[in-house]
Amino acid sequence: MELIIKELTPDLLEDFLNFFDNIAFSDNPEWGGCYCHFYHFAGNMEQWGKCTKEHNRNATVNLIKDKVMTGFLAFMNNEPVGWCNVNSKEVYKKTPTDIEPEDNLKGNIASVVCFLIAPAYRKKGVARKLLNHAIEILKEKDIAWIEAYPRKGDLSDAHSYHGPVSLFSSEGFTIIREDEYFFLMRKSLE
Repeated sequence: MELIIKELTPDLLEDFLNFFDNIAFSDNPEWGGCYCHFYHFAGNMEQWGKCTKEHNRNATVNLIKDKVMTGFLAFMNNEPVGWCNVNSKEVYKKTPTDIEPEDNLKGNIASVVCFLIAPAYRKKGVARKLLNHAIEILKEKDIAWIEAYPRKGDLSDAHSYHGPVSLFSSEGFTIIREDEYFFLMRKSLE
C-alpha cells in the first residue's frame, strides 16, 4: 500500500489524536503527554513540567481547531503512521534552539520542530517523505526559507524527534549555526 500524506486540518483531528493516544508513543509511553504542544507553549520549563497530559491534549485540540497548529500526517492503510510539525516560524512560542543567526533573511520562514514516526515504520523513509511533501506545500504558500533544528549526538529513535542531520543535509539544508545541543539548518525554497 502507498504512503499518503495529508495536511493537518480540523477534519483530521481524530486521526491526529489516535496517532498520539495510541500509536506514536507505544514504545515510549512516558513521552505520550506532549501532543506536540511544547513549541506552542509560552511558559518556561518549570511551568511545562506542571502541565498534564490532559492539559496538553486539550490545548492541542484547540490549536488544531483554530488552524494554528499545522503539519502533515502520513497514513498507511488509512492509519496514521507519521507526523511532521511544521509551520510558519512566527507561530511557535519557541523553537528547539534560541540560536538566532545574524543574517537578515527576506521572506517568510517555516520551522520543522518535530517528527514522530510509528515504531513499525521507522527507518523506512516516512520522515523524508513528510519533509519533501512539506517543502512542496510550503513553496506553494510562498514560504522563502525552511529551518530545522536537529539535535547533536548519537541519538535513540525517541531522541531523534527533531529529525537527524543526515536527513536535512541530504535534502539540501545547510548548517547555519550551532550551540551545545542543536544545529540550526536552513534551506531556501525559492
